Amino acid sequence: MSRPIQATIFTQNLSHNLAQVKKLTKARPTWAVVKANAYGHGLQAAYAGFAQSEGLALLDLHDAQLLREMGWKGKILLLEGIFTTDDLENCLRLDCDMVVHHASQLILIESWIKLLSPSKHEQVSQKIACWLKLNSGMNRLGFKSAQYVMAYQVLFGLGLTVNHLTHFANADTDHSLPTVSEQWQVFEHCTQFLEGFRSAANSAAILRHANTHADWTRPGIMLYGASPSGLWDDIAGYDLKPAMQLSSAIISIQDLEPGQTVGYGGNFTATQMIRIGVIACGYADGYPRSAPLGTPVWVGNNNSDHGCIVPVIGRVSMDMLTVDLSHAAFAEVGCPVELWGAKVPIDQVAKPAGTVGYELMCALAARVPVRVASN
Repeated sequence: MSRPIQATIFTQNLSHNLAQVKKLTKARPTWAVVKANAYGHGLQAAYAGFAQSEGLALLDLHDAQLLREMGWKGKILLLEGIFTTDDLENCLRLDCDMVVHHASQLILIESWIKLLSPSKHEQVSQKIACWLKLNSGMNRLGFKSAQYVMAYQVLFGLGLTVNHLTHFANADTDHSLPTVSEQWQVFEHCTQFLEGFRSAANSAAILRHANTHADWTRPGIMLYGASPSGLWDDIAGYDLKPAMQLSSAIISIQDLEPGQTVGYGGNFTATQMIRIGVIACGYADGYPRSAPLGTPVWVGNNNSDHGCIVPVIGRVSMDMLTVDLSHAAFAEVGCPVELWGAKVPIDQVAKPAGTVGYELMCALAARVPVRVASN
């Protein structure tokens, strides 16, 4: 008998969430972000779920190759651009747009193109589409304002198509610097007289800052049904559906007497007689070891469609976690459980554990079987 843990990816929910993005952005073209193996959901699922997106944004040329082999005909954007001449040639071969964010990339592109014959230069330059990145305040990647127009002129002078891109640091909050308003003003000022499309809005800006939607949007976490702020309540009204369910089952039930503890470290002590359930899921599966007492888990009833939320007790171990079944009298060995999904939003697991839904999605372990469903 196989271990009962499984992750299920719902491609129809991916499609649904993309449709919600289109509604919010008045059908603007979309770069659906599929980096990190589509946030742990798998490129094959993303290919199916985001079929109506104009483009897919990622980091690795290997992933771009896989998508082309799957049959993806739409645009692909390399979010960190190219690092070598081989990258540039493969970018052309795979028909990818590229972000240009540093002077070293400018030099690489310029040097490579200048080695081409005049006829080849014109042929190649017409195929290269760049998204020049402005560092408007995030202070990770991108040209600062003083260098931005110069970088644009270099690329434009080579005959390349040049578009404009920036990234917001604090679109999920109104209380941090730099603000979206400040960054947007810098972006508008630097690009207002330059040709090319503009892209700025990530998931948080799509939800909270409609004035920044520009020409192309770049949704990420919201496409997978989780909150950019890490708070489920922030997206509860937007009809976004979780695309990943992590499920398992109860594999043992124990009775604790008052004064008895459970698990490593004995960080939970029973104050009365209680039943506890042992679930086949631990930190080696991607469940956070830091999940505190009270983290919600849904337990289902083997004899009906009903179930209830129960709290984690004890320390999460490598292969197991334990829950209090005091309010789940129906529970027995074999009962299904949901660790996160439609019944337990992933953000409600991540926040108590001191992390965010992004990390839990991406940290799903390779040993967890994955089923792709169309709902």
